Amino acid sequence: MGTNVEQQSFTVVENGTIVTPGGFTAGGLHCGLKKTSRNDIGAIRCDVPATAAAVYTTNVFQAAPLKVTRESLSNGRLQAVIVNSGNANACTGQQGEEDAYAMRSAAARELGVAEEDVAVASTGVIGELLKMDAVHSGITGLPVHMGKESNEAEQFSQAILTTDLVKKEACVSVIVNGKTVTIAGAAKGSGMIHPNMATMLAFMTSDAVIGAEALQRLLRQATNHTFNMITVDGDTSTNDILVAMSSGYAGNEELTTEHPDWDAFAAGFTYVCQVLAKAIARDGEGATKLVEVEVTGAVSDESAQAIAKTVIGSSLVKSAMFGADANWGRIIAALGRAGQPVNPDTVDIRLGEISVLAQSRPVVFDEEAALAYLQTDTVRIVVDLHHGEGIATAWGCDLTYDYVRINAAYRT
Repeated sequence: MGTNVEQQSFTVVENGTIVTPGGFTAGGLHCGLKKTSRNDIGAIRCDVPATAAAVYTTNVFQAAPLKVTRESLSNGRLQAVIVNSGNANACTGQQGEEDAYAMRSAAARELGVAEEDVAVASTGVIGELLKMDAVHSGITGLPVHMGKESNEAEQFSQAILTTDLVKKEACVSVIVNGKTVTIAGAAKGSGMIHPNMATMLAFMTSDAVIGAEALQRLLRQATNHTFNMITVDGDTSTNDILVAMSSGYAGNEELTTEHPDWDAFAAGFTYVCQVLAKAIARDGEGATKLVEVEVTGAVSDESAQAIAKTVIGSSLVKSAMFGADANWGRIIAALGRAGQPVNPDTVDIRLGEISVLAQSRPVVFDEEAALAYLQTDTVRIVVDLHHGEGIATAWGCDLTYDYVRINAAYRT
């Protein structure tokens, strides 16, 4: 499965949102968890119990909402997700767990669903107890703010943001058994972003008929090639979660890996994940550009992934990208410490279409042209190892003065 998804068997739905797939409503509002007036609590609801799957942070310290969501998802089904921003409810002990369960209970009551069918997600400052009076007020007010229109989806997308500058959304349609199946997603993420899995909250909806096991398998596979291939700063948070729900409203024959339209559905699903992942990388705290690292010629796809992640995560490479400095030495140094098989005599490196290294030997290149290219808002670094058939792509951003400024005063 390639890292870059070619749009062949699906159609991008312009202006599609998390509520475009049949059976879903969403909404959000400001309840007082944030010091600003930005939305800070939101929900997604399915008209019926939906097939569901999730992946979670690999951080040893996992926030209370993740425990609650794992419990709710034990039967492979969800009907609603309640999410807040402004407070991570992480490292908050027994009280934090009780608060997460209270969020689940209140959301179930107000949204009219079974308590065990509600997932909980939180993001924001670590180590502070939730203001539960504000949370309960927000949950009580949510139902009248929820609907199937783009405005309500917009309010949900805004409710999950923290330091993000922009919302992240994607939507596609796929033909399955002659029926139109829609897949959509919304995400937040800007800082504390690093692979396995990238620090973020992300939610996907679909109206496909699909079993929980197949959805979980596809979610893990897609995550491995998308969300696990982005980095902003090398930090993995306590609250990462990606939840997928599928209503079955499209009425197709159940999708399995043996279904003739499985590949088309998987491609569309992965594309949505890729769009969201790249949007998170582009919106990295303080970032001025998206940086893409493509590695080819590795001994395996897994080896290519490890090398691409190492290069995209290098502070020196990221700093060079901010300064528009065509310092390929930082790139080759990063790939050389990735712990993967590399022939030191056969490496090619390009910045866009500008060759700077061929067979591990410097190439004379136009410095002014390289400067102009590196000053654009999307920079592509291409590495060919000439050592095998493995290929992978990772995404990140430059490291700027603003990143330090934002994170030096995150709590204040």
